[in-house]
Amino acid sequence: MAQVLVKCGVKREKGYLYFIDKKGNVARVQMARAGVRTSKRQEVIVKCGVRREDGYLYFLDKKGNVARAKMARGGQKRKKKAKKKVVKKKAKKKVAKKKKPAKKKKAKKKKTVKKKAKKKVAKKKKPAKKKKAKRRR
Repeated sequence: MAQVLVKCGVKREKGYLYFIDKKGNVARVQMARAGVRTSKRQEVIVKCGVRREDGYLYFLDKKGNVARAKMARGGQKRKKKAKKKVVKKKAKKKVAKKKKPAKKKKAKKKKTVKKKAKKKVAKKKKPAKKKKAKRRR
C-alpha cells in the first residue's frame, strides 16, 4: 500500500514526534508532556526535498524511510440492495355492529351528617394593673 520515496534510515528517539515538513524534509519536535514545558522549534534531520502530490499522505515509516500512501476518500463503495416489490393487499370492509344503549346506574343518596357546633367559651380577662402616680415634691 505504501510507496517508499526516499531511503533515509532515520533512527528515532523517545519523546520526539517525527514528520515530513512543508519543504519535504524529515523533521522532529519534542512531544508535549503534562507539567513539562517543551520547545516548539522544529529540527530538520534529513533534507529530502520530497515534492508532494494531492491525494497522498506522506509519512516516516517504521524503518525510517519517507513513504506515501493514497488517501482514502469517502470509504468503500457499497453494493445497492435490490428493492423488494411491495404487493398491496385489499382491505376488508368491516361491518359495524349496533351497540346496545348503556345501562344507567341508580344514583345513591348520600347521608348527610350534621356536626354539632362547638360553643366558643370567652376567656376571662385579667384585671388591669393600676399605675401608681408619681408625686412631685
